[in-house]
Amino acid sequence: MLTLTDNASTAVKSLTDRTVSTDTGGLRISAAVENPSSFNVAVAPQPEPADEVIESAGARVFLDEAASLAVGDKVLDAQVDGEGALRFALADSV
Repeated sequence: MLTLTDNASTAVKSLTDRTVSTDTGGLRISAAVENPSSFNVAVAPQPEPADEVIESAGARVFLDEAASLAVGDKVLDAQVDGEGALRFALADSV
């Protein structure tokens, strides 16, 4: 199952709290149709019916089926770069 670092949990919760007005919102990761090894990431007001829902420290991440298979054994991290942009990265679980 995808795990989130403390940084990722904080970033996802902060991002969804600012942009979604419901407690059901989260960050949705889905496989890109045009390139299955790439992912689309967007804030969503709720998960899609078939999404896997990951919860960590108040943060919610929704994974479509293809993304769940691809990143299920990964760790999601988040960092703010020098220009203030939020960046997510996947790494192998330890």
